[in-house]
Amino acid sequence: MSDDKAFLEYIVKALVDNPNDVVVDRTVDEMGVLITMTVNPADMGKIIGRQGNTAKAIRTLLRVIGMKNNARVNLKINEPEGAEPRPPREPREHVAHTPAPVHHQSDAAKSVDDAMQDLKGI
Repeated sequence: MSDDKAFLEYIVKALVDNPNDVVVDRTVDEMGVLITMTVNPADMGKIIGRQGNTAKAIRTLLRVIGMKNNARVNLKINEPEGAEPRPPREPREHVAHTPAPVHHQSDAAKSVDDAMQDLKGI
C-alpha cells in the first residue's frame, strides 16, 4: 500500500464513528495521484469540519506526503448517495464578544502557543 493511501486511511478511521465504512481508492495518471474517499454519511461532518477546515488540513498533509515522494496528490471526498446539496448559509449577524476571563497558562500550554505563533510567521 502506498504511503499516502495508508496515511489517509489511518487519519480518517481515527476521526469517524464508522471506520469500517471508510473506502479509499487511489489512481495515478499524468496529472498525479487522485485519492477518492467514501465515508459513512453520518461521518461526513467530521471529515469536512467547520467551514471545511478538517478536509483542508487532510488535503494539505496529503500534499506534503506527495512532495516527499515527488508526486502531486489530490483528494476527492465522495458525496453520500442520495444526499441533497446543502443550501447556502445565511450570513450571521455580528455579535460582540465579552472577553473571556484570564487564566494562567501552564509552561506546556505557553510553549504550544509560542510554537503556533512561530508557525503563523512562516
